[in-house]
Parts: sequence; C-alpha cells; structure tokens
Amino acid sequence: MNILIDSLNKESVPYISAEELEWRLASENIVLLDTRSKAEYDVSHIATAIYVGEKPSEEIIRNLPKNPEAIILYCSLGVRSEDVGEQLLDMEIENVYNLYGGIFHWKNQGKTVVSPSGEATEKVHAYSKIWGVWLKNAEKVY
Repeated sequence: MNILIDSLNKESVPYISAEELEWRLASENIVLLDTRSKAEYDVSHIATAIYVGEKPSEEIIRNLPKNPEAIILYCSLGVRSEDVGEQLLDMEIENVYNLYGGIFHWKNQGKTVVSPSGEATEKVHAYSKIWGVWLKNAEKVY
C-alpha cells in the first residue's frame, strides 16, 4: 500500500498515522472530515467524522467547528483527502493533516468504523474492485 500512496500523493498535506489519530480522537479537540462520496460515508465512517465530500464548498468549510487543535481528513486511501487538505491550506487554515492510507489503512490496522446509526461495523465501501484490493480487513461494499 505504501508504494501506491507514495505514487499518488504529493505529500502537500502532512500525514497523520492511524495510531496518532486514534490517540487524538480520545484526547484532543479535533475535527475529523470524511472526503469520500456520500454513498461511501453512508456504508461506514470513522466515528465522529463529519461528511464534507470530495469538493466541499467554502460555506461548508467556514461552518466547521471553530478553533480545533487539528483538522484531520481522510478518504479511501488519502488521495481525495489530500486535495481537500490543499483547499483548506489555500484558505490559510492551519493544523491540517491527511490520514495516511485513509479509511482502508485505518480498518486494515483493526480500528473501528461505524454505520450511519453509530454502531460498529465490518463494512467499508471499497470504492471500486480495483482499489478494493488494498482493503484487507473489512467486508467490502461496492
């Protein structure tokens, strides 16, 4: 997975690891943004994540919670979230991070995702059969 991510991302938005995100979720005032499609988010997402989609409007961004210690974004593998992170950085928003490997790496590390009702689930939208090969530790939904 590292080779794929390194070939697709520019590292224009600093990475945060799944382990660090898990720690920050438990101890800090962070904003977690899901930058996948609504269909993907509606299968499962990381608890507390706010859906903003692949191309959030400036209005959506302006209405995010104020003064977080960090804004952390994710998508399936980290490509779309890097694009949204660049948008936030261009708006001079600070402390923006991209979850390395996205929700695929999160779930592959054995971390929890939740359904729209907030219950833990093994289901993760795999984006496509091509990208789904990188999701190992989940029930894939297409």
